Amino acid sequence: MLPKMRHGGGILVLAPFLRPRTPFHPRRKVGLPRREPCEQQEKNMSFHLQSKMPACDFLPDKYESYPYEHMVKIRKENVSPSLYTSYKKPLLLHQGHMQWLFDCDGRRYLDLFSGIVTVSVGHCHPKVTAAAQKQLGRLWHTSNLFMHPGIQEYAEKLASMFPDPLKVIYLTNSGSEANDMAMYMARLYTRNFDIISLRGCYHGGSAYTLGPTSLSQYKHVIASGTGCQTTMLPDVFRGPWGGSSCRDSPVQTIRKCNCSPGSCHAKDQYIEQLKDTFRTCVPKAIAGFIAEPIQGVNGAVQYPKGFLKEAFQLVREKGGVCIVDEVQTGFGRTGSHYWGFEGHDVVPDIVTMAKGIGNGFPMAAVVTRKEIANALARSTHFNTFGGNAVACAVGSAVLDAIEKDGLQNNCVEVGTHMLLEFAKLRDKFEIVGDVRGKGLMIGIEMVENKETRQPLPAEEVAQIKEDCKDMGVIIGQGGVFLQTFRVKPPMCITKADADFAVEVFHAALSRHMERKAAAK
Repeated sequence: MLPKMRHGGGILVLAPFLRPRTPFHPRRKVGLPRREPCEQQEKNMSFHLQSKMPACDFLPDKYESYPYEHMVKIRKENVSPSLYTSYKKPLLLHQGHMQWLFDCDGRRYLDLFSGIVTVSVGHCHPKVTAAAQKQLGRLWHTSNLFMHPGIQEYAEKLASMFPDPLKVIYLTNSGSEANDMAMYMARLYTRNFDIISLRGCYHGGSAYTLGPTSLSQYKHVIASGTGCQTTMLPDVFRGPWGGSSCRDSPVQTIRKCNCSPGSCHAKDQYIEQLKDTFRTCVPKAIAGFIAEPIQGVNGAVQYPKGFLKEAFQLVREKGGVCIVDEVQTGFGRTGSHYWGFEGHDVVPDIVTMAKGIGNGFPMAAVVTRKEIANALARSTHFNTFGGNAVACAVGSAVLDAIEKDGLQNNCVEVGTHMLLEFAKLRDKFEIVGDVRGKGLMIGIEMVENKETRQPLPAEEVAQIKEDCKDMGVIIGQGGVFLQTFRVKPPMCITKADADFAVEVFHAALSRHMERKAAAK
């Protein structure tokens, strides 16, 4: 029987003498002594939280690798500087369990960012872990030149989650690779070249996918992704048009809406902008259009209802195919539907997915129609690790966990609850400009004030994020101006966790306002 844990100041404190012994590993370094109640507890108390962090019955292993300072030294000397870390003092995470993360000192954190929206069913979900371990003992890899049971079983299982005619699957290793493949297929199939995307989107960091990606911080001063054009983002909060009933969300913008019943002025205006892009920026025929159902990196930006459906019709009239990037929205995260595109009442020609597909295991997929897939078969195209035996076992277990654990429904219940609670903070704080999203894909956009919607400076947003971390909550940051908090936790999060997260965020906002008042 595992020893029980005790808590202090809302943050888990583990007594070192209660730890089970960990077998000696010759490559591991001497374990570090655990800091008792620690600076984090003191910081938490200074924020005057009324409730404690929800209980967790999981006991992490003892951290036994290099000391923190040596890890920082290695990071600076041996890891590419392009791989930046979050927070002033980067976290050294040691172990995860479902919605929880533990650092090298045993401190526990509620994870609201899921490794950038990647951990879908929970960190180290026992059923997914068991499936990976079982497959590792049987067969690691053969390449897809040979058949192994996993790739056929998984392809059939994944295809069953899609409407006709989306039944042909190409397995890859990452979202960038999947979107790269989707663009390639679109061009081969249509025999056209130009691809249109929405400003503010992120579709990958490869040389090919940097073309449709439309966030300057990801761009380098070299040519990449030629043949890609962007069109105006239909953002009903920050864009020129938007109102109080535009989007498919429990929380609408604070902007007024003058639309008549059955019409959406904002949607019509953004569609006119897309038509203008067709008239001025691309040839008469295009290869395709790529969009996320809800923009992820840009801070859960939602389009006016009906926009995507009308855009798809225009694209197909131009000879293009419609690509939906479900890398962040897929696998039930939006709650109302398994796939984000279903919430827009459309059926795309190509769908890409990654991140949550493997719960952190590197895998991705492209799903399309047979005739589009056939275009790729005109010449040899090969992927060494796509459909890897372990990846297929993990992917299959993830699908099972989503269904058996009722995680899509949990996204509806907990996500809606969390959205409505965050909306109360929007009504209370002038710097909270917008709360939006569906299910457990939430954006909180920060502003100088609601009237101008001027973005809150990125460094101030980062400090609020830092304060949340010090109170035990990890949250993401995104947006064109890095002004938006990204709340996308593992889909197993509970209402008690959500309430704690909202309270922490409330305390961090209050602390920020106190700092601003003191600085005047």
